[in-house]
Amino acid sequence: MPSWSIGAATLAEDGAMARAVVGRPVGVVFPMFMAGGWFTRVQIPKRLAEAGAVGWTVLEPFGCDPAVHELCVTLVREAGAQQGILAAHGSFKSSAPSDIAFHVAERIGEETRTEVVAGFIDQEPQLSSLTGRGGVCLPFFAAGGGHVSDDIPAALAVAGFTGRILPPVGLDARVPEIIAASIARGVPVCSAACRWARGQNP
Repeated sequence: MPSWSIGAATLAEDGAMARAVVGRPVGVVFPMFMAGGWFTRVQIPKRLAEAGAVGWTVLEPFGCDPAVHELCVTLVREAGAQQGILAAHGSFKSSAPSDIAFHVAERIGEETRTEVVAGFIDQEPQLSSLTGRGGVCLPFFAAGGGHVSDDIPAALAVAGFTGRILPPVGLDARVPEIIAASIARGVPVCSAACRWARGQNP
């Protein structure tokens, strides 16, 4: 996107959002999150308002984009496995993250004819309970980190998982193109599962 000014900010860094939008009266924010929730629905708009960025639009998060779901299907298909686990974070506060994960797991199974289940770090069914499985595990995460490098392998070891853990979907080389397409559209677009999780009709 050579004609665009692209920046980045993390909510964990004080003032980062304000610095990213200063001098830019309008723009779009692409949340690099796997589901909508408190951070994307409340915190990002709040930070924008505090920075006086009233002309900015918050897009749907990365994990809600149907193109990301299609990429998950492709990754499992490319792995050529007969079984699969979609490893996600989950939440004990909201069903939105698991709604998306269950939707993606179901879609992978339907389109690849692979037996795929969703398992979670922070809710049931926990990854450690998915015993007797092999094939591949696809981390439904935007990036690497402690959950991907430590928690997922540890939980799968408890479950006796005998397959291969793929890199998280957010690190695939095709992701920047997906994000660029979403930003270029400039309007919120989400999957049926994402709309359902927000209490809207698919």
